[in-house]
Amino acid sequence: MDDTLESRFPILGKWTLAPSIARFRIRAPFVARKHKAGNFVIVRLDETGERIPLTVVESDPIEGSITLIVQAVGKTTKALCAMQVGEALSDVVGPLGNPTPVERHGAVACVGGGVGTAELFPIACALRDAGNTVHAIVGARTRDLIVLEQEMRECSATLAVTTDDGSYGRKGLVTDALTSLLDEHPEIAVVYAIGPLVMMRAVADLAAKRGVKTIVSLNTIMIDGTGMCGGCRVTIDGKTKFACVDGPEFEAAGVDFDELIARNRSYLDMERIADERCSCKLAAASGERSR
Repeated sequence: MDDTLESRFPILGKWTLAPSIARFRIRAPFVARKHKAGNFVIVRLDETGERIPLTVVESDPIEGSITLIVQAVGKTTKALCAMQVGEALSDVVGPLGNPTPVERHGAVACVGGGVGTAELFPIACALRDAGNTVHAIVGARTRDLIVLEQEMRECSATLAVTTDDGSYGRKGLVTDALTSLLDEHPEIAVVYAIGPLVMMRAVADLAAKRGVKTIVSLNTIMIDGTGMCGGCRVTIDGKTKFACVDGPEFEAAGVDFDELIARNRSYLDMERIADERCSCKLAAASGERSR
């Protein structure tokens, strides 16, 4: 196999957004030409590596590059966040998934939790470009975990920031800010929410009580991203769907969140073991480099 950088996907730029979150610009010309808001890619670091889905945050068709934001939470994401400019990924497959249906609703709310804000950003821009007034809320556990605040501010009419511990912005959850936002702007027709599953469910429940529908992007276990493996199956309105080809976005009212949360926890023990082994390897490699 040709293992030169030309046949792979080199990292053109890397920025640290938070202690565990990195932003990468990666050369992937085909994806850059075809990408639309809501699309994702399947990434593999090497030939034997795990396949992980990552949402495309931005694309530059002229440079032939895409932007990915990665939070180091498991074996592969930690290994990816340790990679540097000049190194290359083995595979970047996509764009996958259905683009976000962008319609003119009038006023919309975009709610991002943690690194989910990175997935929400291109959707907020697309909604703004379609003539909607975008009201945004971004939240995280602490100030260090807030990402793309300035970018979200620039594409939104209003922006509220929340942190669980009160270290920045409004202390509390994104649902607290959403309650205030819906009080102040009853004209909001649709809520777009991306973040942890429990957050998206809470946002959807709150919006539903106000008679506002919520669109969520489901982060599921996923392997091939083409509907072949079935790992990403979810129950929507009592029917089996596949997040990779039928989604990843769905109207929240039909999502069986209890089932999805349970499925996502199925491999926690194995993920923990793989994560510990990876952390040991990265620590050893770091020690070698510092000698």
